[in-house]
Amino acid sequence: MPQFDVDLFVIGAGSGGVRAARIAAGYGAKVMVAEEYRVGGTCVIRGCVPKKLMVYASRFADDFHDAAGFGWKAGEPSFDWTTLIRNKDKEIHRLEGIYRTNLEKAGVEIVNSRAVIEDAHTVHVLKTGARIRARYILVAVGAHPTMEPAIPGGELGITSNEVFHLEAKPERILIVGGGYIAVEFAGIFAGLGSQVTLVHRGDKLLRGFDEDVRDALGEAYALRGMNLALGKTLTRLDRTADGIAATLSDGSIVTVDQVLVATGRRPNTHGLGLEKAGITVDEVGAIPVDAYSRTLIPSIYAVGDVTNRANLTPIAIREGHAFADTVFGGKPTIIDHDLIPTAVFSTPEIGVIGCGEAAAREIYGDIDVYKTAFRPMKATLSGGSERVLMKLIVDKATDKVVGVHVMGHDAGEMIQLAGIAVTMGATKADFDRTVAVHPTAAEELVTMRTPVVVKKPEAVG
Repeated sequence: MPQFDVDLFVIGAGSGGVRAARIAAGYGAKVMVAEEYRVGGTCVIRGCVPKKLMVYASRFADDFHDAAGFGWKAGEPSFDWTTLIRNKDKEIHRLEGIYRTNLEKAGVEIVNSRAVIEDAHTVHVLKTGARIRARYILVAVGAHPTMEPAIPGGELGITSNEVFHLEAKPERILIVGGGYIAVEFAGIFAGLGSQVTLVHRGDKLLRGFDEDVRDALGEAYALRGMNLALGKTLTRLDRTADGIAATLSDGSIVTVDQVLVATGRRPNTHGLGLEKAGITVDEVGAIPVDAYSRTLIPSIYAVGDVTNRANLTPIAIREGHAFADTVFGGKPTIIDHDLIPTAVFSTPEIGVIGCGEAAAREIYGDIDVYKTAFRPMKATLSGGSERVLMKLIVDKATDKVVGVHVMGHDAGEMIQLAGIAVTMGATKADFDRTVAVHPTAAEELVTMRTPVVVKKPEAVG
């Protein structure tokens, strides 16, 4: 009787788990994947993909408005929430089918059940009661949104899981948080015509981003008619005849139809049985791993949001692939978590790679900052108020571009390509000798020649 039933048992069929399973199977491993919900994970089912579809929907209002300046005449547009949700669900169903098919084509066995760890090599499949012995176990269960901190009436709020399945568009919505999810859904609902109140305990949105980007987004959102309740917190929720009364920390009350809480996420490690294998999670529930995604138990690995390293879908995919290359492909691979291009699908959109100005000064000391802000060409005829912001951060000692920040239409597309240059170690001279594509907004990235003068703080004493 063989010592192991499978070479690899993956718990969780999200982005990281699916990639790891497929690549490992490609190396000849016998692989089994357990998923208790739907194949595809957060990104495909209730995250990046449906969110981006809703972002697209929200931007048509601007397109209809802008068209008039270019000579188009059309009737008054109207929006139907039910149609959007129905079509979104249809697309998600299609994508889930593709994920399942790709796993099956790779020879991976899919188990539709929750699975928990019993020891370093044993996984218990709860639906069938089967106990599977695996040479290696990969934990890729992701994370879940939280409703923190707990407040009276908090059960009246929803998270980013439920927001995709609302029966009707809320005409008035309060969104709590200042990170990716909060600002993206604020942009979505504002674009769809909802009255949006965004409550955030900080004085600016998107903590950790460059200060110029944070300022520009706040100004843009205010211009779009959002009520930005910054420096405040939500203290209680009460059901009233007119909706939900949200009381803020300054005593003010905002009455809305829906409250979306987007204050953070925590790894899905509760009840997973990790302690039975000798694994202790950290204070937020994340699984500690080394550079190869290996836990303290040599046979158990973990990738993706459950490790709380860089919680982004492409990183989970890269980590899953690297795990399979390392363990089954004989190619030890480490993923660099320090230089990651990323986009925030707010409206206006944001794309970033590398350091913000403040962080760059701490790391590199002497830097040059190149910055431009302008009205995009489309707005000259449409009469729109949108602005584009672009910023390059350069290490003076090496001339390397260590940060690129873009806010404006298609910033996510721009930063993917700029990310190639920065990842390769491009210098400002490399940017300068790149021929501009005219007329585009992106050409500004290669035509900025004079660094801005930054006033240094006066010495105290």
